Amino acid sequence: MNKIKAVFCILIPITIAFLFNTKIGSTPPLLKFLNPFMGFWQNAENNHFMFNHKAKIKGAISEVQIVFDDRMIPHIFAQNDHDLYLAQGYVTAMHRLWQMDFQTRFAAGRISEVVGDKAIEVDRYQRRMGMVYGAENSLKGMMADPKAKEMINAYTDGINAYIKTLNQANYPIEYKILDFKPENWTPIKCALLLKQMSAVLAMGSDEFYMTNILKKFGPEVTRDLFPDYPFREDPIIPVGTKWDFTPLPIPKTPQSFTQAITGEVKTKEKVEGIGSNNWALSGAKTKSGYPILANDPHLDLSLPSIWYQIQLHAPGVNTYGVSLPGAPGVIIGFNQKIAWGVTNVAADVLDFYQIKFKDSAHNEYWYNNKWNKTTKRLETIKIRGGKPEIDTVYYTHHGPVVYFQKPKYGRANNVPVGDALRWIAHDESNELMTFYYLNRGQNYDDYRKALTFYTAPAQNFVFASIDNDIAITPNGKFPLKWKDQGKFILDGTDAAYDWQGWIPAAQNPTVKNPPRGFVSSANQSSTDQTYPYYINWEFSPYERGKRINDRLAVMNKATADSIRLMQTDNYSIMAQNVLPALMPLVNTEQLNATQKEALNYLSKWDKRYDADKIAASVFEIWTKRLSFDIWNDEFEVEGVPMRYPSRDRTVEMILKEPNARWYDNIKTSKKESLTDLVNEAFKYSCDSLEKRFGPINKDWNWANVKQTNVPHLAKIPGFGSKTLMIGGAKSTINAISESNGPSWRMVIELGKTPKGHGVYPGGQSGNPGSKFYDNMVDTWANGKLYDLFYMQSPDDQSGKIISRLKISKK
Repeated sequence: MNKIKAVFCILIPITIAFLFNTKIGSTPPLLKFLNPFMGFWQNAENNHFMFNHKAKIKGAISEVQIVFDDRMIPHIFAQNDHDLYLAQGYVTAMHRLWQMDFQTRFAAGRISEVVGDKAIEVDRYQRRMGMVYGAENSLKGMMADPKAKEMINAYTDGINAYIKTLNQANYPIEYKILDFKPENWTPIKCALLLKQMSAVLAMGSDEFYMTNILKKFGPEVTRDLFPDYPFREDPIIPVGTKWDFTPLPIPKTPQSFTQAITGEVKTKEKVEGIGSNNWALSGAKTKSGYPILANDPHLDLSLPSIWYQIQLHAPGVNTYGVSLPGAPGVIIGFNQKIAWGVTNVAADVLDFYQIKFKDSAHNEYWYNNKWNKTTKRLETIKIRGGKPEIDTVYYTHHGPVVYFQKPKYGRANNVPVGDALRWIAHDESNELMTFYYLNRGQNYDDYRKALTFYTAPAQNFVFASIDNDIAITPNGKFPLKWKDQGKFILDGTDAAYDWQGWIPAAQNPTVKNPPRGFVSSANQSSTDQTYPYYINWEFSPYERGKRINDRLAVMNKATADSIRLMQTDNYSIMAQNVLPALMPLVNTEQLNATQKEALNYLSKWDKRYDADKIAASVFEIWTKRLSFDIWNDEFEVEGVPMRYPSRDRTVEMILKEPNARWYDNIKTSKKESLTDLVNEAFKYSCDSLEKRFGPINKDWNWANVKQTNVPHLAKIPGFGSKTLMIGGAKSTINAISESNGPSWRMVIELGKTPKGHGVYPGGQSGNPGSKFYDNMVDTWANGKLYDLFYMQSPDDQSGKIISRLKISKK
């Protein structure tokens, strides 16, 4: 018995020690996590709040002074470019290391290294989409340019210099929760970050839906319901703009292109949501007589913020704005002479090609009347707690054949089986130089030069200068295509289906100083139908762009505050267009008391999606249900993935085609009319709200229905924001949904001394234990902006300084 007791006395402490030091499932090793000297307690204080701190970094050339203002935004003063980007890498890692690490691991398909085999399908998808392959090609382009190479290497050295200062006690808390440690940064990670942004903005694909629709309904119905230009549009380049170039010959459309077929995979439709706005007013329309530029790129919101505020000052550059944590330079911002911003173009630069393989070995494919060899890329996926998996990806000249069997990962539902991916993000590129030159830009010519370096993701670059020039350019590297090339799946056996070269950069659509006195974009069509090239057949709905242009057209003596208020405008052009047609069709005699009360709210509604508007909630659900009622019976067929016609086409039909055949539900014996569907959808809207919230009360308010919040990047509970009771909707300028919205709001007043104003829904620090983690969220939610402290020297006294850091060479 004593021996047994002795064994237990030995085994129990060993077992407890093992359990407390081992990560089990999603639970971190508790002993390490709770350790008061190394565990999560160390993250409760803000380790970055340092007064007159000094750091010596190997490779620094001269002394660098970094000043932190009262929102912990760094203002870097360097004596050369190398030290500028070295310091940017150092301070960005100081505040956002885990975010940078996690985002690039995700892009590279390396999450299984941290969380085990539950992430294997995520990693396989990233590898098979060619994310690392594209990053490698992009890095080649960067490293071939001496300036870009210097930026990348110095930035990388700065990150690694910070990582070397860490020990387990001061690792960011997510490392402790997930039980892994930082690794050295490498230049490929900078390229991966830019590829991930391309994926976010270009990964939707509708050609599979469209091919099935063409097969089911024929070309006439397809052309009618999915037109190449919308019923209503207010394009980015004003209607009537003349094109002062001789276009290249357009490739000939193959006879066979309408005969393309699709796989049997349920695809992921492009979802409206990445909705951004930008605009610039000429001095003729502002109070100061100088241009004002505004930008609010809309992305999935997260904590830490997608963006990181920073000022970069060195000989030849003094720029302020937001950077992407993990990439050098300022992406959106201003300097002494110019300001710029971006929105997504939605260019068709991602196509799938049906491949005909010789046999199941996939070593050869039929193209251009002969068998061609595929190439193999071996992707080694390391798995925590398991053996590495080697995944073989076959490449044709188009790109990777992403899947040979139906994927097990939901996000891959938009990828057809056996098809090759041609994607601009796989090509060699050097977007860094666009921002290098914009950061240092002095005038319109510098802006135009900077854009020539930009490949993807295609962006509407808005511009303003102290010279009173304004401009906008839907910009990127656009393939030269025949009309509708990529609207349907493409034939991978025929060379006529390949991309046939490129639209010259100088012939990308652009406008400078238009007579109306402003330029703007909201992801709508780039041009009117006179533009000679094909960029895409469908863009975001026109309502946001229309509202922006209506407001700017009548605006005079504009100030930063009038522009700020416009960025948070909740008025719905969609409601303005469609509500007068729907209301008379509601049969009030068949409504119950709640439904009648809801209709009364709608009759008095000012068409604004404000936080406290009950009518906005009713209208939103009503119109979504109406679209479902019109299209679902014929466009939801099991085994034949399709999509609905656009919102624009649906509205056109409601307003102009009261007897369209699509109103009839083919699954019922009755012949339904538009009136029938309007009434069913209205009752559904009211009944669903009543079931969720009870009789009409303040819980029906739009903000409560919408439930906007800013979640943690890795969805760690408790690290996201509270629910924010704010307005806005996808069809309004203030395009905020549950967790997608303006990731950065910026207004720049140019003048002898530029004045910047901005905010994002987060904070500078990535540490949830820091007061700078989410300190800007409420300001953002209230629609306000901070004055940006644009320093002219390290001793500038015009703002509040709370900390300083000096970097010197070892």
